[in-house]
Amino acid sequence: MITLTEVGAFADLDANGNLQVRFGVYLPGITYLKGYQVVVRVIHQADRFDPDIPTQNFNLNWQNGSPLDLWTVTVPLTAVANTNFGQPGVYLYRYQLLRGGQVVTTWFTDPFALTTDIGELASFATPGYWPAFSWGDAAYKTPELDDLVVYELQVEEFNDTFDGVVAQIPYLQSLGVNVLELMPVTSVQLDFDWGYGPLHYFAPNQRLGGALALKNLVNECHKAGIAVILDVVYQHVATAFPYAQVYNDAGEPSPMIGGNGPFGPQADFSQTFTQDYFHAANQRWLTEFHVDGFRYDEVSDYYDGPTGHAYALLAYRTYQDSLPIAQFQGTGGYSRIIQCAEALSNGRDILANTYTNAVWQDGLLNKSENMAQYNFADDDFAHLLDPNYSGYPASKTVNDVAGNPVAMPVAPFQYLESHDHSQLISFFGTTQDDPADVPFGDRNLFYKLQPFAIALYTCQGIPMLWQGQEFADNWTLPPSGRRRISFLRNTHWEYFYDSSGVALIRLYRILGNLRRTCRSLRSRESYYYYQQSQPGNQALAYYRRAAATATQPEEITVVFLNFSDQPQTLGIPFLRAGVYREMIDDAARQQAGQPSWDLTVASDGQVINVPVSSNYGCVFVLQSA
Repeated sequence: MITLTEVGAFADLDANGNLQVRFGVYLPGITYLKGYQVVVRVIHQADRFDPDIPTQNFNLNWQNGSPLDLWTVTVPLTAVANTNFGQPGVYLYRYQLLRGGQVVTTWFTDPFALTTDIGELASFATPGYWPAFSWGDAAYKTPELDDLVVYELQVEEFNDTFDGVVAQIPYLQSLGVNVLELMPVTSVQLDFDWGYGPLHYFAPNQRLGGALALKNLVNECHKAGIAVILDVVYQHVATAFPYAQVYNDAGEPSPMIGGNGPFGPQADFSQTFTQDYFHAANQRWLTEFHVDGFRYDEVSDYYDGPTGHAYALLAYRTYQDSLPIAQFQGTGGYSRIIQCAEALSNGRDILANTYTNAVWQDGLLNKSENMAQYNFADDDFAHLLDPNYSGYPASKTVNDVAGNPVAMPVAPFQYLESHDHSQLISFFGTTQDDPADVPFGDRNLFYKLQPFAIALYTCQGIPMLWQGQEFADNWTLPPSGRRRISFLRNTHWEYFYDSSGVALIRLYRILGNLRRTCRSLRSRESYYYYQQSQPGNQALAYYRRAAATATQPEEITVVFLNFSDQPQTLGIPFLRAGVYREMIDDAARQQAGQPSWDLTVASDGQVINVPVSSNYGCVFVLQSA
C-alpha cells in the first residue's frame, strides 16, 4: 500500500532545532540484496549553477521487509563552507542508482516529489520558507452537473501562469463559465508541449507557478463559484518517468510499466502498484488542492470493462474518496465530483458502467467541422444536441456516503473545438501570407460561427469552450508529429478588441447569461422539429423545456438556427400558448429604443412563421402563459 507520508522529501527541525530532511522512494524489486545502492544528490537552489559547488550525496537505506522496497534516509542539512547548503531556502535533489558500485541510472527524479524545480528536478523547501496556504472556500459547493459550462485552457497559452488565469476569472464568468478544465499541469520538460508526457504526478508545474499558485487559482475560482478540474494522463508516461527509466536501465520488471505505445511507455493497470499510484495522485489533488475532479486522458485505451482493474476501479475509488468531502455534497446524496473520461470510441459504455459522470466525445465537434467545411446542415446535427437521442444514459445508480443506492445524473461534454483540433473557423477557409506558413482560419468569416455558438449554449449535455473560440481565435494544427504538441498557440487576446472579436464575444456573453438564467436550457428535455425544419436550406429548430415545480412555472425555450448565407423562415408549432420573447438581441433592441420581438401564441400547438437571419439564430423564451 502506497503511503505518501513515507516517500518524497520532508524537511523539518530535529530535536535540537537543526535543519534535516527525510527522503523516501519506493523501488519494488530493487533491493540491497541484489547489490543495488540508491544515492540522493542534493544542492541548494542558489548554488546549482556554480561549477565549483558540487552536490551533497547521501546513501539511502533499503528497508528490509518493506513490501514496496522502500529506500529512505534522514540527513542533517549541516552548513557547508562557501555554499548555501545548510541555509534556509529551496533545495533541489535527484536520485542515482548503482549496482555493484557501477552506475545503472545516472540520475532520476523522485516519482513522489511534492514540489519541483523547472524541468525534471524534484525540490523541497525548509520549514517556513514557503508560507502556509489559507483556504477561503469553506462555503463553496461544486456545481450540479446540469448547470456546468466548461472552459478548457492550456495555462501557458491562455495567460502564462496560474496567476494569469486568476486575472481572467471575471472574463470567464462573463461567458457563463463555471468550470475550468486545465490541460495537464504536472511538471514537464522545458520544451513546450501540451503536458501529455507527464513526469511528476503529485506536483504542479513550477514554471506555471507551482503548488501555492495552483492552490490560489483553485481558491479564487471557488470563491467565484467556478470549479476546477485537471486533465490527468494515466494511460502513458514520459520516457524519463522513474518506473520506466530505472527499470529499463536495470533490466528489472517494472511495477508500473508494460510495453511502449504511440504516446510513450504505457501504464500496466494489471499491477496493484499502478492502481495504487494513480489513486494516490487523485487523493492528493482532491485533498491538498481542493480540485473538483478530473478529465482522464485516453480512457478508451485503458478501460477493461465495468469491473476491471484499470479505469473503472480508479473512478470508483476516487468517487468513494470524494463522498465525505464537503464541496461535493448536495441534496441528491451522490457526490458531485466531476469525473470526465475521454472516450472517443466507447463513451456510452463507460458513462453507463463506471462511476464516471461525464465523457469527452467528439460527436458534435466532428459534425460541426464537416458542416463548416462542406457548407451543409442536416438532422444529425440536431440529434447530436440531444444526448438521449444519441444513446447516452441520463443517470446511473451509485452509492451515497452511507452506502445506500442513489441515482446520479450523467452527461457528455459537448463542444465545437478542443485542444486536439484546429479551431472551427479554419474549416470555413484559411489565409496565409506565404505558402510555407501554417495557415490561419479566415476571421473575416467569423459570422459563420454564430449559429454553432447558439447551438452549443442551448444544447443538452455539458457545453465546453476551448480557449479563444469566443472571439474567433484561428489557430490551425499540424496533422501529426511532435510539431503538433510542441506548437505554442498563444491566445490572441488582441482579437478580443477587433470588430470580429467584439461581435462574437457579445453573442457568447448573451448566451452564457441565458444558459445560466433559463432552467429550460439546463434541462433534460428537448424536441427537434424534424418535420418543420429545413435542413436542405440549413435551417433547424428545436425546443427545450423545464417542467413546472412546486415553486417555478413550466419554462419553454424555442431555438432557431440558420447556417446558410440567406434568410430563412420556419413555421413551427409552439408547444404552449403564451407570449414568447426573442432574447439574443432583446437588450440591443431596448438600447436602441425599439420594442421587444414578441410572438403571441393564441393556443397550444399554433404554428408561427419565424424569420431567421443568415448565419444566425433566434432564442424565444416563454414569458407568460
